[in-house]
Amino acid sequence: MLPHSPPGRRLRHAPPWIALIFLLAVAAVTIGVGRLGFTGGYSAAADPALSSVAAELPWPDDGQSSVEVEGLGSLGTRGEQTPVPIASVTKVMTAYVILRDHPLHGAQEGPEITIDRQAADESASVTESTAPVRAGQTYSQRQMLHLLLLPSGNNIARLLARWDAGSQEAFTAKMNRAASALGMDRTTYMGASGVETTTVSTSRDQLKLAREAMKNDVFRKIVATRSTTMPGIPGTVTNTNTLLRIPGVVGLKTGSSTPAGGNLVWAARADIDGRERLVLGVVLHQQADTSPEQGLQAALDRSEQLITAVRTALASGQGKSA
Repeated sequence: MLPHSPPGRRLRHAPPWIALIFLLAVAAVTIGVGRLGFTGGYSAAADPALSSVAAELPWPDDGQSSVEVEGLGSLGTRGEQTPVPIASVTKVMTAYVILRDHPLHGAQEGPEITIDRQAADESASVTESTAPVRAGQTYSQRQMLHLLLLPSGNNIARLLARWDAGSQEAFTAKMNRAASALGMDRTTYMGASGVETTTVSTSRDQLKLAREAMKNDVFRKIVATRSTTMPGIPGTVTNTNTLLRIPGVVGLKTGSSTPAGGNLVWAARADIDGRERLVLGVVLHQQADTSPEQGLQAALDRSEQLITAVRTALASGQGKSA
């Protein structure tokens, strides 16, 4: 076996024409990115028609973002794809695995799940988002998914993990296997709720998951729900995704903490030549190391700007291929 040589040494001993090709390629990529007005971690859309849309989008300056249009393709990615904490965005995978292994169809409610003492005790936490449940209460699987995804109940995430796999650890292993199967090679799950800062991912990886999760009719209906009522829970159960107030926004999931910043996976409908298409986007790590509330508001505001710009551009025909 030949000894390993540093890249620079191999290049110096390569024929001159190989070095010239390498330098020309680097220059072409640099010029291309510069023309789009972006530097550092920006990946443009492959389709030239979509690239014109992507170049005009108000991409967030910090963190990382990815957007794609159903049936048309990627609008690009902004920001280095270094895995970062994703907080409660983790619950998209929790719901995905639950619905994969315990499918619901149509209006089915699914099996009854009993609130155990651990989930009830955790509901009193003042350091994480929870759903106010009591030991002995029973909710259907569909209702539990509402409590998971709307108020972002960490106690519900861990209860569902125990219900499905016997322990959160066993369920987390299933989450990581599912991520691997979806090609999410920069994602690591360390729990079902996202409270662990060691649960990390990238905007591209979460876009892969969102694409698959939104194929499920029950998941789509739940994440599009602004609020609902639950027996035994006073008042209304409200979705933390306040962008659902915007007509055409149909999901998806928020997440925030001090180390994670603000995170949002979003879904919106866009009209293109009279045909409605689904636009999916992910905005991660907004104003990290501030308060969870400040980070989440930044993620919501910047996502709203992206949604508005994408829908306007596609409605005007900018996304048409020649």
